[in-house]
Amino acid sequence: MFTWTDLTPPGRLAIMGILNVTPDSFSDGGRFLDPHAAVTHGRALAAEGADIVDVGGESTRPGAEPVEVDEELRRVIPVVDALVAADVVVSVDTTKVAVAEAALDAGAAVVNDVTAGRAEPEMLALVAERQAGFVAMHMQGEPRTMQDQPRYDDVVAEVGAFLAERVGAALAAGIAPTAIIADPGIGFGKTLEHNLALLAALPQLAALAGAPLLVGASRKQFLAALLARAGFTAPDPLDRDDATLATVVWCARRSVRVVRVHDTLGAARAAQLVSEVAA
Repeated sequence: MFTWTDLTPPGRLAIMGILNVTPDSFSDGGRFLDPHAAVTHGRALAAEGADIVDVGGESTRPGAEPVEVDEELRRVIPVVDALVAADVVVSVDTTKVAVAEAALDAGAAVVNDVTAGRAEPEMLALVAERQAGFVAMHMQGEPRTMQDQPRYDDVVAEVGAFLAERVGAALAAGIAPTAIIADPGIGFGKTLEHNLALLAALPQLAALAGAPLLVGASRKQFLAALLARAGFTAPDPLDRDDATLATVVWCARRSVRVVRVHDTLGAARAAQLVSEVAA
């Protein structure tokens, strides 16, 4: 049975490395579409400090179009299989039961579902049956439309309530409490101000959700907007790693369990430094 404490000792932030096996992801689309390139990069992420590598074959950037099941399977499963054979702990980033099942068959340990099991409700039963880990994420709308004027009356309360409901659904399906983690969905149907409000309220969100948190802020557009306020420019996502590290340190100081990042080496170093200072 997978538990989130399997990744790192209690009290140390775990690092999830991002591996997009897609042609159109916002930061690295197309770089790792070739299976050999993807496996090489996944192994490098692990060597540089990723406790788990998250493999996804369908972009969830704003405006992204859906991918057919067969194509997602073609992209993802050979990569999962090869990484597991190389002793890398793997999660699969998918909303599709067929892809999750094939990835778990190939040795993946976690299902990371940006719809929190709403796209295909059978997902929760599958994760429970396989005793896998589960990431339940909040998203307003869908990738194609989520950034079209997102609105909340109280973003912290609404996201917290959603996460609590999905954590409850996962528990009711038989997923172990220690296998569930909640993701507030930074950048998924949120403005800059919404994202900042959620980051400011991380301990409150964990309490509302009834589960530890995973935060994925890596290289996202809100960081560029935030930097612009101070007169800096970062139009290229690759220029946002320093800002991402600031969010990693912020999360480490607020008892977040996992951060999902592109730059695993920087994040692992930052997490270790915070751990040493706090010891």
